[in-house]
Amino acid sequence: MATIEECRAALDKLSDSMQSAEGDVRAAAAMDRSVSCHITDLEVTFVGRLTGGRIEVRETLPGPPREKAQIRLAMTGDDLVALVDGELHFARAWGSGRVRLEAGLRDLFHLRKLL
Repeated sequence: MATIEECRAALDKLSDSMQSAEGDVRAAAAMDRSVSCHITDLEVTFVGRLTGGRIEVRETLPGPPREKAQIRLAMTGDDLVALVDGELHFARAWGSGRVRLEAGLRDLFHLRKLL
């Protein structure tokens, strides 16, 4: 089982990848939205913003998200690490329910370029 530190490192790695992206992916990552990532097996939520092409994690809170972020993710720590390392395909994980992504319709259209 992935640790909180490994999950945080995975989010940092994802953020670095998004910032160095080009074209449509870079444009999609340029949104300014609140973000939460709930790690279900660790019962912890990373809260921050997607801004400037990066995910800035501002807080790590116990339990599920306290406020409704504009972009909300939920998954196990192992799935987060596997997604970022390229071992788990996002669309398949989302389709099977292993990963939950909730956002407004407009944001989902932009995010699909990242996925």
